[in-house]
Amino acid sequence: MNIVFLLTGFLLVFGIGYAVSHHRRGIRYKPIIAMLITQLVLAFLLLNTGIGIDLILFISKAFDTLMKLGISGVDFVFGGLENAGKSTFFLDVLLPIIFISVLIGILNYFKILPFLIRWTGLVLSKLNGMGKLENYIAVSSAFLGQSEVFLTAKKQLGLVSGRRLYTLCTSAMSAVSIAIVGAYMTMLDPRYVVVAIVVNILSALIVANIINPYKLTEEEDLIEPQEEEKRPAFFQMISESIMDGLKVAVIVAAMLIGFIALMNLINEIFLLIFRISFQDVLGYIFAPVAFLMGVPQPEIVSAGSVMATKIVTNEFVAMLNFKDMASSLSPKTVGIVSVFLVSFANFGSIGIITGSVKALHERQGDLVAKFGLKLLLGSTLASVLSATIVGVFL
Repeated sequence: MNIVFLLTGFLLVFGIGYAVSHHRRGIRYKPIIAMLITQLVLAFLLLNTGIGIDLILFISKAFDTLMKLGISGVDFVFGGLENAGKSTFFLDVLLPIIFISVLIGILNYFKILPFLIRWTGLVLSKLNGMGKLENYIAVSSAFLGQSEVFLTAKKQLGLVSGRRLYTLCTSAMSAVSIAIVGAYMTMLDPRYVVVAIVVNILSALIVANIINPYKLTEEEDLIEPQEEEKRPAFFQMISESIMDGLKVAVIVAAMLIGFIALMNLINEIFLLIFRISFQDVLGYIFAPVAFLMGVPQPEIVSAGSVMATKIVTNEFVAMLNFKDMASSLSPKTVGIVSVFLVSFANFGSIGIITGSVKALHERQGDLVAKFGLKLLLGSTLASVLSATIVGVFL
């Protein structure tokens, strides 16, 4: 039965992608099949083998340790603000992001992270035949996030075509930032967070191959990310990383306050007028999608509601809602929905990516704004594909 849902989920993604494709005759099926098979193998290894399970357990423990170390710094500054036995989301989940940001800064400073990203991207380019820059951005987005990643290729932004730019932005919106992975793991099963990060890289490239197929000349494919021209002093980098982490924590907190309050207001209005909550309405709309992905029929409305909430608001709001209901859902539904939630595919990200690109290259930023909705569609389809892949092994 899982194979049937693999087919229905993929056909859903392919059908929608094909319908809005720029160049249907240009779709290259061999790279798509190769990446799809690779996803299945990776998901199986991570979820169903001793080595994979041990690896995820190691990563989970590592992030748990890092979060605790981050909380130790938070406690020194804010200790005593929490009631005994209680946990504050801002203090215990968001502020430790500052410490994770510092570690990422150190890995970047000593060229460890860029080395891993570049060579992983080169290996992927051999698998899918896409450009080096496309694969570099796909991998680096999984580490750096949807806005920071463009800083590493700012000179190339003005040189790439509109089609290449769409692929780059789809990868960015389909990823997450490693700085907030630890926060995700406090709300979702860590194994699904890790698997989602891995399969999302390929899902974004598969969807881009369907919606946005193109071929590159050798000259175009030589456009690679540049090295940073001037490296700051070590402690300057530490200070900048701390401030970057603080900005992320505060921005996420502000988004949560605004979106959760707005969602509650809309729910109250819907309950008053229609006797049904807005989230329940969204659940019914997205229920068919959840069913085609493999969610058991009795739970498709609940799953659809969480999925829609993530697209309309952001992944943190959806994760908090999902955390409250996860215990009442089957393990299969929990796994599928968890993987779907681990990406930046939402309406707010259109503005974030547009602003990030425009700050580096105004003309290209205007172009991103024009295909913003199609960008959201592509990244959402990537999330659907990733969740469907994982559902096969649950």
